[in-house]
Amino acid sequence: MTALLPVAQTRILTDSVGWLTLYLGLLLFLPSRLIVGPLGSAGAPSLLFGLGSLLLWLLTFVGAARRAVSEPQPIRIALGILLFSVGVTYVLAMTGPISPDEISPADVGLLALASWSGTLLLTHDGIHQRSRLDTLIWRFAVCGGLLAVLGLVQIATRQLWVDQLSIPGLNGGPSYSLSTRGGYPRPAGTATHPIEYGVILAMILPIALHVGFCHNHRPLVVRWLPALALAAIIPLTSSRSAYLGAAVAVLVCLVAWSPARRRYVLAVAVAGVLAMVVLVPSFVGSIVGLFTGAGDDPSITSRTDSFAFAGDFIARDPWFGRGLGTLLPKYRIFDNQYLLLLVTIGIVGTLAFLALGITAAVTLFRLRARLRDEASRDLAVALAAAVCAGFTCLFMFDAFAFPMTMGTLFLILGLGGALRRIEDAKAGLAALLR
Repeated sequence: MTALLPVAQTRILTDSVGWLTLYLGLLLFLPSRLIVGPLGSAGAPSLLFGLGSLLLWLLTFVGAARRAVSEPQPIRIALGILLFSVGVTYVLAMTGPISPDEISPADVGLLALASWSGTLLLTHDGIHQRSRLDTLIWRFAVCGGLLAVLGLVQIATRQLWVDQLSIPGLNGGPSYSLSTRGGYPRPAGTATHPIEYGVILAMILPIALHVGFCHNHRPLVVRWLPALALAAIIPLTSSRSAYLGAAVAVLVCLVAWSPARRRYVLAVAVAGVLAMVVLVPSFVGSIVGLFTGAGDDPSITSRTDSFAFAGDFIARDPWFGRGLGTLLPKYRIFDNQYLLLLVTIGIVGTLAFLALGITAAVTLFRLRARLRDEASRDLAVALAAAVCAGFTCLFMFDAFAFPMTMGTLFLILGLGGALRRIEDAKAGLAALLR
């Protein structure tokens, strides 16, 4: 028993929940336009904090001699393959002919991926107790709920508010205002674009639903407030990406939920839709028009027109691409991250990125199948649903250019890895005590 004390003490010292809570605050509540001026596009505070997370992970979990040897972790392995493939792409880009104005964006792209990876790794390996994981899950849901409330305020007042925020030491980007679609305001929260805002909310939605259903030690109203705020704002985003992400997330949850819970959620959803039809029929019509009139939408046309343009780039460097971040907006803006990845990191890198998402989802589904605790099973499904929603929405916009989206997605991937590692440790300890 005494031999276990140093390990326990080390785990307490390396708990990363507090650090990751600070990261959540920077990521979700600090407007994306505010950056450390001298660093340019690499100066987003959340990006710098993520690089700090990577350094902290390297010092704590790689350099520590006392680190216990554990079985391979699939999400961490998938991330390693992605980083290796992107590293090869970077080396090939820097050693080949490259335009001078592409070098800095390539460096920033590599730094951004390193930052997101630091968040994933520290989340994956820095949480050692299920209670601490639940604490971070709760804080994540609350942050999502507050972000949703901000969107509701923006709609009610028809003002962004965050565009007026000024923080000493941080420089603001180009000014922007509340956009509209079909005559209705499109909230953006603290994000730079309503699409990014909607996708983030869609990813957090299943996590907030898990909190509502399973955090029974909290008061009923309190634990359901984040989910209610998210459910209220997502229909009002006027964003196809948000609707798609939320639909995927809820569909994954519905398949795994019990029949009773499934009927309850579907009844609430139908009641909400009927209420919108009665109260604001014109808005419901505008939502329907987003899909029925997609063929005439310039944003959809822009996406489809990009395929031929991308094909020329892919044919030149099919396997490893031309370099992450090197396809500048002056060439083309792809509203499809997977298409952009095929151009910039090639077939190998794109498959590695897809493998990261698939590995995380499969790992969580398999974990759910072998767990017996209902709350843990539900959390595995919620995280899998968030991962599926996030990776699906990448078809709709160039997400790597939106740090809030990718920071949120990689945090969720890390939460999935942490849940698996914690449950594996519990199962191993139970086997030893038998």
